[in-house]
Amino acid sequence: QVQLVESGGGLVQAGGSLRLSCVGSGRNFSSDAMAWFRQAPGKEREFVAGISRFADETYYWDSVKGRFNISRDNAKNTMTLQMNSLAPEDTAVYYCAADPIGLWAVRRTPQYWGQGTQVTVSS
Repeated sequence: QVQLVESGGGLVQAGGSLRLSCVGSGRNFSSDAMAWFRQAPGKEREFVAGISRFADETYYWDSVKGRFNISRDNAKNTMTLQMNSLAPEDTAVYYCAADPIGLWAVRRTPQYWGQGTQVTVSS
């Protein structure tokens, strides 16, 4: 069974940091581009950050540039999202995603999704 499982979410005060992790199983995700998305209450799911299969290319949504950092460890089939300077508007369910086509596809219509982890930033 192919799975992506997120962890690391929680409640944090504004200005604080969280580190999200995504672990893949059931296939070798090292050949996939991977990404993080988020969905706030009442809003559509939006792209946050993406990373190419060899981590030589990353892409960030404008609102998180300079605050979030995406990385991956292909040997462990994992991806992380370091989130700093968190603000209440970052509150959302964060989803891990992967796609074998590449960064262009994973930013738009990823084939694989995790179940999400809740991040809540209090003011």
